[in-house]
Amino acid sequence: MNICRIKAEINVKLSDAKKDYYRKLAKEEGYRSRSAYKLEQMNNSYRIFRPSDRVVDLGCAPGGWLQVASKEIGHHGKLIGIDLQEVKPIEGAIILHDNIEDYMIVDRILALLNCKADVVLSDVAPNISGIWELDHAKQILLARRAFYVGAKVLRRGGIALLKVFEGELLNEFKMELKHNFERVLLSKPEASRQKSSEIYLVCLKFKGQN
Repeated sequence: MNICRIKAEINVKLSDAKKDYYRKLAKEEGYRSRSAYKLEQMNNSYRIFRPSDRVVDLGCAPGGWLQVASKEIGHHGKLIGIDLQEVKPIEGAIILHDNIEDYMIVDRILALLNCKADVVLSDVAPNISGIWELDHAKQILLARRAFYVGAKVLRRGGIALLKVFEGELLNEFKMELKHNFERVLLSKPEASRQKSSEIYLVCLKFKGQN
């Protein structure tokens, strides 16, 4: 009997069960995606949102993170979501059908906010090829682009939350972020599938200028 193989099979089954659980829960509670629970769990751990915050969500489709952010910041906050895909309206959110790689996006965000953001979120991911090294590199490039936008629109002391894939390029990117934030933490919320390589960088207290 191969104990390692049995453990691996058990872990896969538990991961699949967890995925199904959060998908079902999202449907019951009106969230557009199970990923909403990832953000809820990270917010519980790191206090990402505060009432009246100004929040920018990069790669916001289908809108689960917007729903969580809207609930947390309340009616006095300001919320902007951006995605290449069409996203159905969400109360309290301004949704832009746009590309975060468009260099005009920073100006559009700042014009809508009329100030700097308190929080920048990015759950954006590339189209998966199945080639791990390529997918990892593409994800780091997207996260870098999200940070570029975030650095332009984030207030000093603000928070960024960026999705990445684990791999050899992660440490280098994390070190870059440490030059710009007082703390950079790795987080894998319970709602993430155990076998998934996705992980989140929680970047606290942006050092940039107002």
